[in-house]
Amino acid sequence: MNPLSGWTLRKRLVVAVVALLALAAVIIGFASVVSVRTVLLDRVDAQLTAATTRSSGAAEERPGRDAFAPSSEPPIPEFVGVPGQSAGTLGAIIAGGAVRYAGYLDADGDLQPLTTRQVATLLTVGLGGEPESIDLGGDLGSYRVVAVETSDGAMIVGLPLADLEFTLGQLIAVISGIALGVLVLAGVAAYVIVRLALRPLDRVAKAASDVSELPLDHGEVALGVRVPDDDADPHTEVGRVGASINRMLGHVAAALSARQASENKVRTFVSDASHELRTPLTSIRGYAELTRRSGEDLPEDATYALGRIESEAVRMTAIVEDLLLLARLDEGRELAKDPVELSALLDSAVSDARAAAADHDWVLDLETAPVTVIGDSQRLMQVVANLLGNARVHTPAGTRVVARLSVVGDQAQISVTDNGPGIDPDVLGQVFERFVRGDVSRQRASGGTGLGLAIVAGVAEAHAGAVVVESVPGRTEFRVLLPLARVGANARSGMP
Repeated sequence: MNPLSGWTLRKRLVVAVVALLALAAVIIGFASVVSVRTVLLDRVDAQLTAATTRSSGAAEERPGRDAFAPSSEPPIPEFVGVPGQSAGTLGAIIAGGAVRYAGYLDADGDLQPLTTRQVATLLTVGLGGEPESIDLGGDLGSYRVVAVETSDGAMIVGLPLADLEFTLGQLIAVISGIALGVLVLAGVAAYVIVRLALRPLDRVAKAASDVSELPLDHGEVALGVRVPDDDADPHTEVGRVGASINRMLGHVAAALSARQASENKVRTFVSDASHELRTPLTSIRGYAELTRRSGEDLPEDATYALGRIESEAVRMTAIVEDLLLLARLDEGRELAKDPVELSALLDSAVSDARAAAADHDWVLDLETAPVTVIGDSQRLMQVVANLLGNARVHTPAGTRVVARLSVVGDQAQISVTDNGPGIDPDVLGQVFERFVRGDVSRQRASGGTGLGLAIVAGVAEAHAGAVVVESVPGRTEFRVLLPLARVGANARSGMP
């Protein structure tokens, strides 16, 4: 996985700018240090050449005494301490492959001997006459030395590099400080500039986010969200994105309008068809019942056929009534707004369920105090009846069904729970849609239209409430939440 995949564009741009500046600062700093070091080293080499010339001249001008001759006393150090030599100047005499003398001038101009390890380091210096850098360690540190041949051996002269290293250290510190300050300022400036440059993109993203929060799946949608014209200029990169989003939103708005028009036509058709079907269905049912009760002796098959006609007419009438109710809910027609005491309503609904399905174990659990909501008692009764009927139809005999009324915050909660086989997870999220049935996982004792739970959801929403379902094998629970009426709240709390 790309480690930068989680970074925002703003962060990537700022980091890229700072990284490029840091790379440039490193290159410039490195080149500057190398150039200054070369210049300073050339200057040290020039000084070393002059010091070597002075030391060689002093050694050759010693009359009557071999400057290189061994002696128990320190040799006269004209070859090192000749006038003009600076503090730290090093000198060594090599004869017969051994160091006859090695010392350096201290800050007071006195000769100081070298240690055995430092002397051994001097023996590694080549005799080519070219300056080279060595590290003598201890207090001396790095030196620039050159070895020149003499008639009896060789002479080594060296100058300390402490000043050069100090200068380079100071230069590196200054360059690093300046580079760090520039990088900080550049990072802040890049962040501000990138933030300002990406503001149009933020507004485009906000427009897309606003559209994503709209309920586009149902109802009439006024898709008025658009990217501002200033951010939809096709001459800029962000503007092209904004213009494309605006065109897309225009197409989506047109599609939503066409969908809504089609849904309105369907609702109108369903409403009109339901109205028109009620009369002939009532006539069919009435004539069938009238013929069956006429007292005439009819053949057994004719009597059976009339019974089937009458029962199917009743079922068709129920379907038409359900479709008509859903059409009215879709049209937003207001329901009755009267105080409804839910305890009595649930008691009646469970009593009806017991009479309809005595083979189920019906349990009623009510609040001790009255629970009142404002709404349409007939429709709320239909909600509870549909939930109980759903549990009755889709669970086997012996199933325990619990109808419970409780108060959750400022809402009344009606729950219907059964210990049946549960709802198929594939259809659980669609149970409140029309004509959806859970036949795959729930047993059926009789036919159903798939409109009962759709009516439950529609009536709950019309009462400013909601309905939810949870189902696993062995437990299915439907919960209807309705706002409590103030009178109900006052009565529950003992307020007048």
